[in-house]
Amino acid sequence: MRHGLNKRQRLKLIKEIIGTNRISSQEELVSHLKQKGHEVAQSTISRDMHELRLTKARDHKQQEFYSMDGRFSRENIFDMDKFRSKFADSVISVSSAENILVIRTYPGEAQGTAAVIDGMNFVEILGTVAGDDTIICIASDSGTAGRMRNLMEQQ
Repeated sequence: MRHGLNKRQRLKLIKEIIGTNRISSQEELVSHLKQKGHEVAQSTISRDMHELRLTKARDHKQQEFYSMDGRFSRENIFDMDKFRSKFADSVISVSSAENILVIRTYPGEAQGTAAVIDGMNFVEILGTVAGDDTIICIASDSGTAGRMRNLMEQQ
C-alpha cells in the first residue's frame, strides 16, 4: 500500500472517485482508495469530504450517493410518501418529449407539486417551471425523462 498521497493529491483522487462512481458511504470511499493502492483513515476521509463540500443526492430510485454538484447542497425536504400523496391528489397527467416532462395538474396545484419535485432533490431533474396547472420539468436526457415519467405515472 502506498501512503504517500499529500492532501492535494488525495482531494483530487476523491473528486475523481466521486465523479465516476456512485459512492454512498465513507467506508465505500475508503475501499475505493484502498483499491487504488492508498490507505487512508476514515477520519481523514470525513474531513476531506467536509472540505470538498460533498453532499448526498438521490436518484429516481431514492438511492443516495455523494455528489460534488452544487445542485445537491440541500437536504431533501420531502420524502417519497409526500411525493406519492401530492401526485395522487394533484396530477392529472404526465407526458414527455425528449428530455422535457409536461405535468398537468388540477388548477392551482402546479407550483406546490413542482416544489415537491424540487424538494425531492432528484439527481435526474435539472429544474422545474410551474404555472397554475402545468409544470415543465427538465430531465438530464430523454432516457431519464422516460424513467421519471414512469415513476410519476405510478404515483
